[in-house]
Amino acid sequence: MSTQAKRKVRVVLIEDSEIALEILTRILTESGEVDVVGKAPDGQQGLDLVEKTKPDVICTDLVMPSMDGLAFTEAVMQRCPRPILVISQHIDPQKHTDNIFNLMRAGALDFFEKPRSDTEAAYQSVQSILVNKIKALAYKASRYKS
Repeated sequence: MSTQAKRKVRVVLIEDSEIALEILTRILTESGEVDVVGKAPDGQQGLDLVEKTKPDVICTDLVMPSMDGLAFTEAVMQRCPRPILVISQHIDPQKHTDNIFNLMRAGALDFFEKPRSDTEAAYQSVQSILVNKIKALAYKASRYKS
């Protein structure tokens, strides 16, 4: 296996809930395939962090103070484009089609509902799905790098 294939995906997490941020960090780092290179509580701080760390993938919440996920996505795509995965409770396709449409139009590439499971089997499933989404977006990351 080549060195490139073994390299962990570098991810920045933008999330205002400390609990959700801790859970996401644990899910991703325990996978052994993702390196969380930065965390921020809102889009404004996240934008500065993204410019500094230049991650492969950005995971952001939608509803946050200061700068929400939509404004953050627009700013990232203008200043330092990277693949964005929105992780939020406000992206259910049955209820939040406007949110999804606006985020896609702004440049977000994929969506994932915030995990709410408490069993080990559910945790493993969430981890597998989330890590696979991030790896797929990282594969696309080369399109954005200059």
